[in-house]
Amino acid sequence: MDALKRAKEEAVSKAKELASVNINSLWTSGSKMMSLFGQQSIMASPHQLPKEVANLHYEDLLPHNQNGQAITKEFLQKVIDVLMDFVKDTNDRNCKILEFHHPEDMKKLLDLDIHDKGVNLQQLIQDCHTTLKYQVKTGHPRFFNQLSCGLDLVSMAGEWLTATANTNMFTYEIAPVFILMENVVMQHMREIIGWENGAGDSILAPGGSISNLYAFLAARHRMFPQYKEKGLSSIKGQLVMYTSDQCHYSVKSCASVCGLGTDNCVEVPSDSRGRMIPSELERLILERKARGDVPFFVNCTAGTTVLGAFDPIEDIAAICQKHKLWMHVDAAWGGGIMLSKKHRHPRLTGIEKADSVTWNPHKLMGTLLQCSTIHFKEDGLLISCNQMSAEYLFMQDKLYDTSYDTGDKVIQCGRHNDIFKLWLQWRAKGDEGFEKHMDTLMDLAQYMVRRIKEQPDKFELMLEPEMVNVSFWYVPTRLRSMPAGPEREKLCGQIAPVLKSRMMQAGTLMVGYQPLNDRPNFFRNIISSAAVTYADVDFLLSEMDRLGHDL
Repeated sequence: MDALKRAKEEAVSKAKELASVNINSLWTSGSKMMSLFGQQSIMASPHQLPKEVANLHYEDLLPHNQNGQAITKEFLQKVIDVLMDFVKDTNDRNCKILEFHHPEDMKKLLDLDIHDKGVNLQQLIQDCHTTLKYQVKTGHPRFFNQLSCGLDLVSMAGEWLTATANTNMFTYEIAPVFILMENVVMQHMREIIGWENGAGDSILAPGGSISNLYAFLAARHRMFPQYKEKGLSSIKGQLVMYTSDQCHYSVKSCASVCGLGTDNCVEVPSDSRGRMIPSELERLILERKARGDVPFFVNCTAGTTVLGAFDPIEDIAAICQKHKLWMHVDAAWGGGIMLSKKHRHPRLTGIEKADSVTWNPHKLMGTLLQCSTIHFKEDGLLISCNQMSAEYLFMQDKLYDTSYDTGDKVIQCGRHNDIFKLWLQWRAKGDEGFEKHMDTLMDLAQYMVRRIKEQPDKFELMLEPEMVNVSFWYVPTRLRSMPAGPEREKLCGQIAPVLKSRMMQAGTLMVGYQPLNDRPNFFRNIISSAAVTYADVDFLLSEMDRLGHDL
C-alpha cells in the first residue's frame, strides 16, 4: 500500500511539473507526453494512456485532486480519441454497421460488473472503447433501420457542450443562456408552423410521446379547467378522443395514463395510403355524442410511423371547428417537411389551424437524441395546466423577470438541456440548409422507388410513399416466377425476418421490417440521414439480393 501511495504521489508531482509547461502543445502529442514523463508508455491499444496516468484512479482527476489538471486533460483527450475513432468508423463504408452477437455471447465479451473498488483510468478508457466497438453505428450511411437519423456533427458538438455545462432547465437563474436560446428557437418554430408572429407557447419534452401527452393535458384543461383540482368527478359524461388507426401508439397511451381508458380512444379508419378518413371521423364523433359522451380531442398524424402518411389536416380541422374539438397534429416524424417549400404542400397544408403541434427535430432534421418539441397556439395554457408553484424553485420575488422560468410549465421537475444542440445546428444550417436536407432526403426516397420499379423480378413496392418511408417486399429467386399477389406476399413476408438476420450477421446493412393490418411482413426502409447517397441506395438493393437470393 505504501508503494502504491508513493507511486501516486510521484505521478501527482509529475503533473505539477507539467502544469508549468505549455499545456496546449503538451496534450496534442502522445509522444511528447511519454518523453516528459521520462518513461515508456504501455502501447497495448491505440488508446493507451502513459503508464503513470494509466494506473491512476478517479480521485486523481479534478475536482478530487486540485492539482489534477494535466492528468484530467490527458484522460479526457483519450476519451475524445475514442469518440473520434467511432465517428471515423461510422462514416467509413468499409466498416461494419455492427458486430452482432446474441445476448448470452455478448455478456461473455463484456466486463459489466461493478466492483467494491474502482478500476484505474486506463480501464475506463478501455471500457469506452469496448462499449462503442459493440454499439450499432446508427449514423452509418447504410443504416436504414427505423427512425434514427444519422450523426450530425454540429449537433453532436452541442451535446458535448451540454453535458459539460450539466445544466437543469427549470429556471433562468440556473440556465440563463439556454433559456433565452429556447425562447428564440421555439418562437421560430411556431412561425414556421404558421402562427402569426410566432405567437403561442412551446416547451422541449423528453420525446414525442410526452409531447403528445402535454397536448392531451392542455386540451382537457382548456375544456375542463376544474379537472386540475377536482379530478374525474368534476366532469359530467365520458371524455372521448380520436386518432387514426395508423397513429403512433403514444396517442392511445395518453388515454390509458390519464384515466380515459383505451376504449375511449377511438381509432378512425384510414384509407389504403394510411391516411385518416375524415368522413369516418365525423361519423364516429356523432356516434359517441349520441351516446351522451363528450368528444374533446382529435389527433391528426403528419407522417405515420410505418407508412409515412399524412392525414388530411384541413378536412380534419373543419370537422374539429364544427364540433368544437381540440385538433392536435402529431408531426413528430413529418414536421421537418415544413422546412421545404417544395414538399410542405399539400402534406402539411392547414397545420396552422392546429391547437397544438408535436415536432421532433431529433427525427427528420437529424438533431441528436433527444430533441422533441410541443407547441401551443394559445399562450398561457402550459403554465395554467401544469403549474404547482413550488416555493423553493419558482419564487416570484427574484431579481429578474420570472416569466422566463420554465420549470412550472412542465410536469417534470428536472429537465435536460435539449436546446443547445438544436440551436447550434440551426445556426450552422440556417433555414436554407434544413430545406436542402429535406429536399435531398425526399429525392433519395423517390430514387429508391424508381430503382425498385426497375427490378420488378426482385422487389415489389407496397405503395407509393408520401415521405421517406419506402415499403416493399424482397422477392428471392425461387419466388420470381410466381405471379404477384397475396400468396407471394405471404411467402415474402416469411423470408423477411431471415433476410434481416443475415443483414445483422453480415453487418453490412440494416433495414427494418414489420406487418401492417392484413399485409404480411414487408421491409420499411427509412432514408433520413445526411450521410446517405444515391450509391448507398444502389448498394442497399444489391446487398439485399446478395444476402437473400437463395432464400
